[in-house]
Amino acid sequence: MPTSSHQPRNDSPGVPWPDMVKFVRQLSHDIRNNLNAVELQSAFLAELAEDAEMKNEVQRLREMISQIGISLQRLTGGLSQTNPNLISYPAADFVEDLKQKLEKEFPENAVKVTWDAQLKDATLQVDPQLAQEAFLEIFGNAFHHERNIKSITAKACIDNNRFVFELREPKARFELSTENWGREPLRNMSQGHYGLGLNRVRSIAEAHGGDFRAEYDRKTSTLITILTLPVLPVEKS
Repeated sequence: MPTSSHQPRNDSPGVPWPDMVKFVRQLSHDIRNNLNAVELQSAFLAELAEDAEMKNEVQRLREMISQIGISLQRLTGGLSQTNPNLISYPAADFVEDLKQKLEKEFPENAVKVTWDAQLKDATLQVDPQLAQEAFLEIFGNAFHHERNIKSITAKACIDNNRFVFELREPKARFELSTENWGREPLRNMSQGHYGLGLNRVRSIAEAHGGDFRAEYDRKTSTLITILTLPVLPVEKS
């Protein structure tokens, strides 16, 4: 009897990335509208509640609703277009402001960072909010994946008219490829994390005329994350 050569069909659609982004934004918008309606209803319940325990439960419900909204905002923020509004920013001041922001956002982990900043009088031309977002994402990514990390090194210097930032993380085991670092959104996901952070960092760096990459040094078992930005040329007198 003849054997069948029929192969299973793979009809999974290859959805273009812009369409995926549009879908997620619309879905997030619709969900947040529903959350706003639930928030209004819960506020009404809080007014009706007379029992103290009931009031506390309604307040917990409202906090949960608020947290969901914040998570959706972060998700759509990771997909937003990168259009920097550039201003001149002394590199040394930028790093100092970044340190303060890091201490505020990650108070338990900021103390684990050893800084080495050699920036002279260089001046960046950056969007401060976007630039800080990119660097905080790099640190946050390191803290998230190495919860028991004891020390990491952050180095910032000027090399060949570029602001060069390196974050060195000790990693005894590292099996991922760094070839397409920051270019594979949605590849690695976990609860509350959707694989968009490093792609967002790359997008911000490139929008500033910079670069973002990583490499793993097997001799020292160290993951080195590198972000570069251009600096303003020094005016000659």
